[in-house]
Amino acid sequence: MATPSIQLNDGTSIPWLAFGSGTALYSKDATKQITDAIKAGFRHIDAAQAYSNEETVGDGIVQSGVPRSELYITTKLGKVPDGKTVKDTLQESLKKLQTDYVDLFLIHTPVQHADLKSTWKELEELKAEGLTRSIGVSNFLPKHFNIILEGATVVPAVNQIEYHPYVFKASQPQIDLHKQHKIVATSYGGLTPITRFPGGPIDPALDRAAKRLAEASGKSVTQGQVLQLWLRKKDIPCITVTSKAERLREYLSVAELPDLTEEEEREIDESGSTAHHRVFVRASPVTSYLI
Repeated sequence: MATPSIQLNDGTSIPWLAFGSGTALYSKDATKQITDAIKAGFRHIDAAQAYSNEETVGDGIVQSGVPRSELYITTKLGKVPDGKTVKDTLQESLKKLQTDYVDLFLIHTPVQHADLKSTWKELEELKAEGLTRSIGVSNFLPKHFNIILEGATVVPAVNQIEYHPYVFKASQPQIDLHKQHKIVATSYGGLTPITRFPGGPIDPALDRAAKRLAEASGKSVTQGQVLQLWLRKKDIPCITVTSKAERLREYLSVAELPDLTEEEEREIDESGSTAHHRVFVRASPVTSYLI
């Protein structure tokens, strides 16, 4: 079952559904989970230097047996060690991931880089060299974009952020800026409303949509799938992770479900805006950005 792709502002496209190697897999051997995800049908793998497991992500990719040309691999720049360049760190990542290039390379968090403009210039050079096909950022607010866009020759293709109905309202300034520059938001923590805050104000809207979709498709539909459809309706790629085979199938089967209606999308927007829950990105500590 093929998952849809979303066009980026640099002419490439990004698979809508990604399997992440952070959160539960942080600093752990991710080999089996990555292999299982790819064999199940995932083609977008999201990694990061800060997750301290790129080597096992690379092992999982190789052990899956799926050709590199069929995969979309993202990794993210952490803090650059003294005496090294951004290029040095990417080359180390490529060695660990066992690939000659990544499809997307992101600045993981702005607070780790004292000179964001200079860091972005280095990413532009890496794109020109072909070590990454696209470049972007993560956890950026409008104030961070204002720094790097001044004098930039490449506009970020992506901003990976915590995004779900309970940050919908607070994230609107970011989304407005994204639209202005044709930057795609990608979502981590998209299932937060049901995994961390069950029984909240969006649950009735999720249940109503799930019931209609189940009747329309003849299949059982979960609240999690409705949240994924909410992201898909907004053209926002969804990054998720699980160690359970049934969850992999559940996430991938969203590709076979109809879209939410505009009314369902709006009901989730409005009910989500009545509460605010941000889990991963806060003003401090710095480590809270490493998602």
